[in-house]
Amino acid sequence: MAKKKLTEAISGAVKGNFNLESFKKSKNLSNNQVTFKDQRWIPLSAAFQDVLSLPGIPMGHITLLRGHSDTGKTTALIEAAVSAQKMGVLPVFIITEMKWNWDHARQMGFQMEEVVDEETGEIVDYTGNFIYVDRSSLNTIEDVASFIADLLDEQAKGRLPHDLLFLWDSVGSIPCLMSIEKNSNNPQWNAGAMSQQFGNFINQKIILSRKSNTPYTNTMVVVNKIWVSPAETPMSQPRMRNKGGDTMFFDSSLIVTFGNITNSGTSKLKATKNGKDVEFAKRTRIMCDKNHVTGVTTKGTTVITVHGFIDDDPKAIDQYKKEHKDEWLTILGAGDFEIKEDLSEWDESRNGILAVNDGE
Repeated sequence: MAKKKLTEAISGAVKGNFNLESFKKSKNLSNNQVTFKDQRWIPLSAAFQDVLSLPGIPMGHITLLRGHSDTGKTTALIEAAVSAQKMGVLPVFIITEMKWNWDHARQMGFQMEEVVDEETGEIVDYTGNFIYVDRSSLNTIEDVASFIADLLDEQAKGRLPHDLLFLWDSVGSIPCLMSIEKNSNNPQWNAGAMSQQFGNFINQKIILSRKSNTPYTNTMVVVNKIWVSPAETPMSQPRMRNKGGDTMFFDSSLIVTFGNITNSGTSKLKATKNGKDVEFAKRTRIMCDKNHVTGVTTKGTTVITVHGFIDDDPKAIDQYKKEHKDEWLTILGAGDFEIKEDLSEWDESRNGILAVNDGE
């Protein structure tokens, strides 16, 4: 008993003389290690904000935009790039699917200048407040990770003094080094490379830029095509799967899904005049699947145009029609036309053409 009391007395004395703040300071644990910057956003269009009750893309986080082809993913990515330029954030395009269209980006307001060959008069490049790389220099998942890591290192050294917005279109469109060396595009090897290069490395660097002791805040937006796995039993439903993007799925703070699971989930809005049809917009389903930023998860529909998202509302569609009347004159020979909707890809049970109210 006496020994126990002596031990307790010594322990109490040690604790009484112990200063936790001094200990943390001695271990360099009190230099803004637990505080984060105030949350800022790269805003997207009002129509996007209305349908999802989100300001846009959260800075310092990874956002995954997933869905079938032509459902609005790239439109959201370009809207983010346009807003980033206006904020002084540097857009970094990583285009590995090779479906990029500079004219489309310009239509949506992205600022760039043409580099013209003086001898031929041809446009040979684009320059401006952005960085662009594609499959001509990035052939593998490892190449993409190395490129991002290099820019982050240059930023840390003070040679790239900008907040960075990485825009990857798209994950799942590029193999890993082993797949190329073995001449076999093995999904398991690709998944392993994604986990090693991004889940254990790059993704953590992006997220850590939110800490208050870091001078810059970096953000990543990743486009991910999906594929549908068959139902496991006759009574179960098909499942939406991420094409090579499971690592991004788990590490993303925000996941936005465009369209349906088994098909695109879009309907085509067509301008019709004198027997001629021109598709000018698409209605798409959109849903926030995961939100670790504000906690709000919502779903609805919006309309995709070459100029960005507009509200899924007859008045908004009619206003868009009037604003671009000169374009309709060129395409259809008239500024006035009927609007019809092709519902063949809207869902699995509804097909055909539906006339919609165009506000006239």
